[in-house]
Amino acid sequence: MASRPPPDLSDPAALKAYRRELRGVARGWRYSGIALAVIGAALLAARSRHVLAVHVLVPILIVIVAIVLMSVAILTRTLYHQRRMRGG
Repeated sequence: MASRPPPDLSDPAALKAYRRELRGVARGWRYSGIALAVIGAALLAARSRHVLAVHVLVPILIVIVAIVLMSVAILTRTLYHQRRMRGG
C-alpha cells in the first residue's frame, strides 16, 4: 500500500474528512460489540424477571465477548490513527 501524507488537522475540511475516515475503521467490530452488549443485557434483564430460563453464564459470556469486540475495535482505530499520523 502506498504511503499517504498525514492529514492536515488544522484545516476544517480535512479534519472533517479524516473524522469520517476514522469512523469507518473497525465499524463492524464496534457494531457487533454494541449489538452483543444489548443482547446480553436484555438476556440478563429477562432472566432476573424470570421471563426467560437461561443459565446465568450465557448472558455474562455474551457481554464478555462484546467487551472483547469493543476492545479490538478501540485498539484497531488507535493503531490506524497512529499509522496515519506518521504518514502511513
